[in-house]
Amino acid sequence: MRDGHAASTTYGFPHQQADRDTQSVAAPRIESVDLLRGVVMILMALDHVRSYFHYDSFMFSPTDLAQTTPALFATRLITHLCAPTFIFLAGTSACFMARRKTRREVSSFLLTRGLWLIVLQLTVIRFAWNFDPGFHFNSSNIISTIGCCLILLALLIHLPVRGILGIGLGMVIGHNTLDSVSFENGSALDVVWSFMHGHKLYPLGPEYSFLFLYPIIPWVGVMALGYCLGSLYAPGYSAAKRKQLLRQTGIASLFVFLLVRWVNRYGDPVPWTSHRAISMTIMSFFNLEKYPPSFLFLCLTLGVALLLLSAFDAPGKRDRWRPIATIGNVALFYYVLHIYLIHLVALLTVMLSGYPWQTMVFTGPVSQVSPLLKGHYGFGLGEVYGLWIAFVGLLYLPCAYWYAFKRRKRASWWVSYV
Repeated sequence: MRDGHAASTTYGFPHQQADRDTQSVAAPRIESVDLLRGVVMILMALDHVRSYFHYDSFMFSPTDLAQTTPALFATRLITHLCAPTFIFLAGTSACFMARRKTRREVSSFLLTRGLWLIVLQLTVIRFAWNFDPGFHFNSSNIISTIGCCLILLALLIHLPVRGILGIGLGMVIGHNTLDSVSFENGSALDVVWSFMHGHKLYPLGPEYSFLFLYPIIPWVGVMALGYCLGSLYAPGYSAAKRKQLLRQTGIASLFVFLLVRWVNRYGDPVPWTSHRAISMTIMSFFNLEKYPPSFLFLCLTLGVALLLLSAFDAPGKRDRWRPIATIGNVALFYYVLHIYLIHLVALLTVMLSGYPWQTMVFTGPVSQVSPLLKGHYGFGLGEVYGLWIAFVGLLYLPCAYWYAFKRRKRASWWVSYV
């Protein structure tokens, strides 16, 4: 989520450079990275608008093949691109920073920013999701997981690049071999394992609970791969070669997804099945596990992300798509603001629909809506898409203002944390 900058002086991997005292210098933006981040930020809002406004979102999961529709499933599928790309590009941005600062400085920033994101997720962001001042429900989510991964990346950047690449590939490719590992329910090892590689809800006494939703493995591996990707943007690296390599790697990732998914032996905990209706078979084939993200989930989403990076890697893209790039430049600001805006408008909507405002205060996951709303409140999918476009339009102006403010105040240390 850190703003990306091109390297400024030295060719090669950042950790191959000798540590030295350097001053941060302004460097040209990496247009393709800004655009890709902006695209996934906008797609993310679609999923969150659906969560608060779609009639069916309070009835069943969009990936429940027994109840979903192809349109609803496709809506959820395209938003799967968001989380892997966020975390992947967070690693890339760390690599950009490592060219302007010493490893000690980068490690210190990654550590403090990681801790800040964890605190932000458990307080300001959790309140935005639930509007519950008692914080009866909390969870590890994408922002806190990025924070944890940044803390671990602060250690990883001291390794040789091949070591970082090996750790990243090992986690992404091999972590599904750990799916069968489990410990006694409620034990300390069980809690630690859920944090590392699980998806589990823990009661914390009467009316309180905590959900491990985004485990560290393999997300830290995704961030490590993103860090390695940053080397392709080093000064002197051929833009044509980078574009070709991004395209080839993206195609290879999608080919691996198709091949391994077709074999149906490894890569996702739920095998796909054939159905009489071709649409059901296709949905089953693409119905991949996100919590934690399976090997095939990451092959598909990161493959698409790499192809988009290649497509965006051309001069002038930023000028033509400036609003999208602007949103990508202020990703954390956009993330926090969009949740508050969507939830607040949803609260006003239920009140105008004749329901108590308290029905939009959640003491559990957002999907666990009040019985007063379940089956009675919500809009169709087409209306959700219209609301999504309206929300993104409303968010652009404050994002543009904040981006301009950040540029003016770039020398202030705290700006890098927002």
